[in-house]
Amino acid sequence: MQAEPEYKSMGPDIFDRQAKAEEQIDQALARARHGNKRVVLLFGANWCPWCRRLHQAFSEAPALRTALQKNFVLVYVDANTRTDKKRNAAVIERYGNPLRLGLPAMVVLDQDGTQLTTQETASLAAPADDEVARRVATFLSRWAPPAK
Repeated sequence: MQAEPEYKSMGPDIFDRQAKAEEQIDQALARARHGNKRVVLLFGANWCPWCRRLHQAFSEAPALRTALQKNFVLVYVDANTRTDKKRNAAVIERYGNPLRLGLPAMVVLDQDGTQLTTQETASLAAPADDEVARRVATFLSRWAPPAK
């Protein structure tokens, strides 16, 4: 049985409220090492409309989906801080509090877990969904792993 969405009016949860980000990241790094990929951490919250729009781009834009599958392992980190929830606070702190840049924020790790960059996402926003996908794909292309 699936739990009720955290914010029912927003639809199904996209960030797992129960997930331990440390474990998610460890698993993603293992997959990245095995597949010569990098890890993208998407810090966000279920109440965030822009987080949901990015999720839609990651899920539905063909070129962006292909880029992710080929070069990255994507981890959704629940960073909800509303009403003193402070989920995954230690992980947020470990990566330099990317929430200071706004929500959502992305962090790219190499396959050994070294933080390569932190990206605010307001500059990736656009009125049209295809432009959002193009901007995100362009950002990711700069951080794709070198070909082996």
